[in-house]
Amino acid sequence: MKSITAQKPLDELLENLGKAKMLFVVGCGTCPTVLGTGGVEQVSSLAEELRKKGKQVKGSMVLPVACEPLPLDARREFISSVKGAEAVLVMSCAYGVRAVADYLEIPVLPALNTLFVGREVGPGVFVEECSQCGDCVLALTGGICPITMCAKSLFNGPCGGSVAGKCEINTEVPCGWQLIIDRLATLGRLSQLEEIIPFHNWSTSPAGGPRRYSIE
Repeated sequence: MKSITAQKPLDELLENLGKAKMLFVVGCGTCPTVLGTGGVEQVSSLAEELRKKGKQVKGSMVLPVACEPLPLDARREFISSVKGAEAVLVMSCAYGVRAVADYLEIPVLPALNTLFVGREVGPGVFVEECSQCGDCVLALTGGICPITMCAKSLFNGPCGGSVAGKCEINTEVPCGWQLIIDRLATLGRLSQLEEIIPFHNWSTSPAGGPRRYSIE
């Protein structure tokens, strides 16, 4: 699984930076490196683009895993490297931006947009298959999530607008419920479709604010 990210437009980065001149650029050695959005090459390229726009980049660093807390010694080294910068641009998912912000008392800004958490289904091809809603119903739908895979997040069958197994909203996307029906047919469990799935329990979703989980 990977956090799927995409580069923000340079104009947006410059607007967010405002009057900050002296910058530091941070990348991530895991997901963004694999995706080509925040590895060594991309960090170097962004630094060069910023310099062309009149910014100064005092340094850069690709953290092994931006979203994980740095050990104390590494954290001190990182803070020392950033010292003197007026703002930091982080080429990682939002988790990495948040982690880096915890170390510093200057603006820490995202250089990437976090799109979704995806599974690699082919070389360089990632698909979102879970929305992390907190109340999994895969046991009822053959292991295929109706919330994520159906464009309308319908719970009890297709909307009726799909054509030839494709979604009416985007004809390049398979109908989520067609996938579910085909899977249940393969499993010999089509009779499950006769059961009404209750309203979803959205109390476990992010709608109530940031979620927290503790291992006891």
